[in-house]
Amino acid sequence: MGGLPGPRQEEVTGVRSFDVGETLVRRDVHRSGRVWSKQALRVIADSPEALVSACSPGAEALWPSLYAKARADDDRSVRTEAFEAMATGEWELAPGRWQDTELLLWKPPAAWFSINAFYTGAGLRNWYVNFEHPTRRTEDGFDTFDLTVDLVIDPDLARWQWKDEDEYAQVRRLGIFPTPSTRRWNSPAPRCSPCSMTGPVRSRTPTGG
Repeated sequence: MGGLPGPRQEEVTGVRSFDVGETLVRRDVHRSGRVWSKQALRVIADSPEALVSACSPGAEALWPSLYAKARADDDRSVRTEAFEAMATGEWELAPGRWQDTELLLWKPPAAWFSINAFYTGAGLRNWYVNFEHPTRRTEDGFDTFDLTVDLVIDPDLARWQWKDEDEYAQVRRLGIFPTPSTRRWNSPAPRCSPCSMTGPVRSRTPTGG
């Protein structure tokens, strides 16, 4: 005989769960309350353990206009200006679209990171640990805030490397992240080693749509 079904997400968090296939919006929200970015995602699974979502090329987004310029010009140095704008609290958002890869995102609600898998036509390109604030659910998605530094991990989990350490150093110098934020993400960092990249995400592949 099977066991009793587990509690629904809303019974655990007080916020409704999302249906498989539903579109939700991930927002990066600055401590001032201003939205830094928005990204449309598609729900793959929702449980108290994690919200799993996907994103296909063409999905709508809103990014800081300087980020959009950096992408369009293929000039990473422009991102420096974007962080300076963040520090002053003055930035504009520009429409964009997800490009090049299929994204699968696994976000435990209380974690200071998400685990991401990037797919191309050739298969899994890499794993990616994005350090970010814990989830705060909204009616149409969830809010978090990217902490700029990441881990990039080979598909077979054999090797990994830090990414965007220079940008993390910059935002620290600018005082964008208060010390408690950096302490909290530094604490779970070792648990995001390649050895932790098993579980729900690894067994899934994104679907088009």
